[in-house]
Amino acid sequence: MRQQIKNSRRLVIKVGSALVTDNGAGLSEQFITNLAAQMAALREQGKEVLLVTSGAIAAGMQRLGWATRPSAMHELQAAAAVGQMGLATAYEGAFAKHGINTAQILLTHEDLADRTRYLNARSTLQGLLEFKVVPVINENDTVVTDEIKFGDNDTLGALVANLIEADALIILTDQQGLYSADPRSNSDAVFIHEGKAEDRQYEAMAGGAGTGISKGGMITKIKAAQRAARSGTHTVIASGREADVLPRLIQGEQLGTLLYATSSPLAARKQWLADHLQLAGSVTLDSGAVSALQSGKSLLPVGVKQVSGDFERGAAIACRDSNGREIARGLANYSSSEARRIAGHASTEIESLLGYVDEEVLIHRDNLVLL
Repeated sequence: MRQQIKNSRRLVIKVGSALVTDNGAGLSEQFITNLAAQMAALREQGKEVLLVTSGAIAAGMQRLGWATRPSAMHELQAAAAVGQMGLATAYEGAFAKHGINTAQILLTHEDLADRTRYLNARSTLQGLLEFKVVPVINENDTVVTDEIKFGDNDTLGALVANLIEADALIILTDQQGLYSADPRSNSDAVFIHEGKAEDRQYEAMAGGAGTGISKGGMITKIKAAQRAARSGTHTVIASGREADVLPRLIQGEQLGTLLYATSSPLAARKQWLADHLQLAGSVTLDSGAVSALQSGKSLLPVGVKQVSGDFERGAAIACRDSNGREIARGLANYSSSEARRIAGHASTEIESLLGYVDEEVLIHRDNLVLL
């Protein structure tokens, strides 16, 4: 499977705060310089590269003299605004040494949840790659709120990989990769060289959250690999402190943990649906409706037992089984108040219940994706 990475043409490189800021000491000019040189080397091999970077908040903390990451939203936003200036300047200078232009892209989940803005973001990124520009992508922490944030840049890296249909997502961290248990506290921990991204056992191995500087931890990287796999993207989790890690990975060297995609890529529109991080509501289904969805059919109102949340027509909602497990998500043809009125009823009753009928199904199969 390492050959899959070697043959990759389009790569998303994600780097964490601990690397970019030397564990919170401030922007690491040495790391950024080395990273730019490695990515330039990949470009010389004909690869297309995009960079997803953390570090704005950590860089701002250092500039403002804060020793610990704040929790108040306005403080985080202030730190991001201060740090983003230095971060963009550092990358621009490092890539310019190799004659490479960069472009700063700041995103929120709202940018990708809206279909039109999603397509615009994809067009912009594809255009920059055509112009031989390296996009430098980060979450727009200066305006982000709990309702529209990605949560961590591992997730953002996976979403970008799906957005531009990357061949590989390479997550550089301060760890060697994934172990069967925490090697810091368990001497019997075994290193995982490779496995299927969709294998749920790795979530249990990933352990807890990240450091005081970084936001995620190994669990967010595992989930990012699972998400990236939906578009056929393979993921490598490797140490960014390893010398020339990117060229060596592309040469096929067995560094880090490779979590490869095995399922068929989702169609572009269904990939967009699957990548919604915040959903407006949910419906709980009976066993017959669950079976119908899993066999490729639309969701009829008769199979709905309960409607949760407050949503409008066209909103993305979750479909759950009786145990609360999300089995699918899709775009609702009716608002939450309308869905409650028609839930459990046959499609032929919709007009008498609502006074009109737009669609005979609550979610059409073309606007629904199984998870």
